[in-house]
Amino acid sequence: MSDTPPKEYSNGEVVVTWQPEKCTHSGRCVRGLPQVFNPKKRPWIAIEQASSEQLVAQVKACPSAALGYYFLEKEGR
Repeated sequence: MSDTPPKEYSNGEVVVTWQPEKCTHSGRCVRGLPQVFNPKKRPWIAIEQASSEQLVAQVKACPSAALGYYFLEKEGR
């Protein structure tokens, strides 16, 4: 188990986290949202290419739990 913190990608509303050491490379993320997840690019997650709802739904489909998410607090709440 690695102590490496997950990589984080934010659109200002939701943050998608990625833990490379957990990734089984099933390809579900790439097939589900190819405009967001592109392993040939760096960074490989272009979070601005999908809505927060689409991102959360795709992260929930990750079989290895390498992808995660959390919502940012909005001011005034």
